[in-house]
Amino acid sequence: MTLEVLVDISTDDLDRVFDYEGEASVGSRVLVPFGNKTLIGFVLAVKEKSDFNGRLKPIIKVLDQPISAEMIKLIFYMKDKFFLRYIDVVRLLIPSALRFDKSASLKRLFLKPSDSLSASVSFKRAVKQAALAESLLSLGELSLTKAVEEYGTSAVNGLIEKGYAVKFEKELLRIPFKDEVAENKIVKLTDEQKKALEIITESEGLYLLHGVTGSGKTEIYQRLIERALSNNKTAIMLVPEISLTPQVLKIMRARFGSDVAILHSGLSDGERFDEWTRLKNGEAKIAVGARSAVFAPLSNVGIIIIDEEHDSSYISDSNPRFDTRLIAKFRAEYNNCSLVLGSATPDVETYKLADEGKYKLVEMPNRISGSHLPPIEIVSMANEIRNGNNGIFSYALTDALKSTVERNEKAMIFINRRGFSSFIMCRDCGYIPVCEECDVSLTYHKDVEKLKCHYCGRAYAMPSRCPKCGSLNIKHGRTGTQKVKEEIEKSIPDAKVIRMDNDTTARKGSHFEILDKFSKGEANVLVGTQMIAKGHDFSDVTLVGILDADFSLYFDDYRSSERTFQLVTQVAGRAGRADKEGKVILQTFSPNNYVFRFAKNYDYKGFYAKEINTRLVTKFPPFSVIVRVLCTGEDDKLAFETVKNIYLKIKELPKDNFIYLGAMRSPINKIKNKIRYQVLMRLKCEVADETIKIIHKIVYENKGKTNCFVELNPQSLN
Repeated sequence: MTLEVLVDISTDDLDRVFDYEGEASVGSRVLVPFGNKTLIGFVLAVKEKSDFNGRLKPIIKVLDQPISAEMIKLIFYMKDKFFLRYIDVVRLLIPSALRFDKSASLKRLFLKPSDSLSASVSFKRAVKQAALAESLLSLGELSLTKAVEEYGTSAVNGLIEKGYAVKFEKELLRIPFKDEVAENKIVKLTDEQKKALEIITESEGLYLLHGVTGSGKTEIYQRLIERALSNNKTAIMLVPEISLTPQVLKIMRARFGSDVAILHSGLSDGERFDEWTRLKNGEAKIAVGARSAVFAPLSNVGIIIIDEEHDSSYISDSNPRFDTRLIAKFRAEYNNCSLVLGSATPDVETYKLADEGKYKLVEMPNRISGSHLPPIEIVSMANEIRNGNNGIFSYALTDALKSTVERNEKAMIFINRRGFSSFIMCRDCGYIPVCEECDVSLTYHKDVEKLKCHYCGRAYAMPSRCPKCGSLNIKHGRTGTQKVKEEIEKSIPDAKVIRMDNDTTARKGSHFEILDKFSKGEANVLVGTQMIAKGHDFSDVTLVGILDADFSLYFDDYRSSERTFQLVTQVAGRAGRADKEGKVILQTFSPNNYVFRFAKNYDYKGFYAKEINTRLVTKFPPFSVIVRVLCTGEDDKLAFETVKNIYLKIKELPKDNFIYLGAMRSPINKIKNKIRYQVLMRLKCEVADETIKIIHKIVYENKGKTNCFVELNPQSLN
């Protein structure tokens, strides 16, 4: 039998299968000789005869079969759809532990009583042996480490030598957040929820569940999962942020217990392996996690749910690049099950598909509590300055914060950046420190008195004077979360403030710890970046403050209006989710912008109508396809020549295929010491698929030693 084996090497030259001789099933993980090495390989196909004329090398051994028939089809789909290397796709599907020829299981030595040990056995003066024997008879087993710690090495060895105890090896499961379980609340569905559930369960298909924040979408998700499990099927539920995963996991475990497994990039290799194995073996039937959970090794999937489907984190913008929603759609079609996309602020392109009938639109416009969405007060910061207020907070927000703390209620303050301030600047010469390896300004972090680059992580000493002109007149730029926290603590002594951003959540488990402290009342003001803006459900949050609401409005990105509307609506939805009324104060220098007018009224349909018309007129997605070829390298001249050659080849294609075509330096010209150039184009939808295939071929043939990537509708053009 001839096996088509993909070896575990990620290079373009070896992005193909090699024929080997042997007996193995498709999807098997095998050891194979490759050159003068022994490598892990994966069997992607089996055939009777090889086209190779020489003698085939035999595989060394079959290790296991981690890749299912469905996942084999997914490998070929992703290779074709996203132009990825085979092995890069395979690495998405399996835990990293399976890339090596060694056991990834966690095994420990235990002690158990032998058949000859009974309560009647006398140990005379061996007091510790007697105590250990009693413990073994009572518990059935004890870890060897614990037995030695509690009773001593001599007692353990004595019991073994007398034949009363036996050592054995036991495999332990590493279960993340295993002690975190919420109360399983029995919920009576509202009429709106009943109707939504009825529509979705009527037939398998693609659904957009458009429900306002607090409308009870999570309960719908759980009922859909219950239905799948009752039909002996499995389920996948995706959330956009790792910070949301522990909270969702608690709720899901309360309902479904050990049937739930978690998958996301924040797990240790061991935890990921064990959770993946539980899903693969059928010990767990529900995969919960961020975008990587879409690759959960479940069979017979009965429902796939993507919560907050509009979130940009579902698009992988680094290699391997892919769109989670398209993979979920592929898996739903393969398993003949429904895919439910849920959001209060759907992606404009998704809503258009629903508007055209390609997705079935299910709407829940009311909160389950019966309360109204919290009113949004828009404050002009330009007016605040004219009235003598040069601080971070408007008078309205300061007063509201004080009142909230006095009433023993909670507040969330959202700001779209991290650190103490976004940059520092010399007031005399205008000098702004930038990273030596990345073409971006450095961020000041007061706690460590350092300037940090948020692209490569490099830290620099905070200058006491301007390195360019020597001036001592150094000014802090835009405000960050750290400074906001400090200002609140200074002005409101009774406020217990906690921060949640990329800096405070770098340590494993810190997301959960911060949210848990806030939930339990150990803090009454949560200051954070985008990770606090969505999904969190705190019943006693009555105030939400939004600082620099227009910060994301003026990005050089056709999605900037959409993202600002989504952000404002999502973070506003954190307030007033239970019995107490909520309030939102939005601070902006652009109070008359149409985005805030629609956001103030939570008018998604009004915003969508204006936005989709703008996209139609300007021919931006979904009325075109944006393609970026990004070329990076340490040699500026080589990167420039590469992008120039690629651009000239693309320019030879029919002009009618393009709405726009240009080549340029990337807006951020250098990251991690690599120069960046790009070819940017907008393609007409009707010719996009074929043109993109040709573009990939051009890039592959002309990139040489430069790293080049083709991105479709990239989330960022920086």
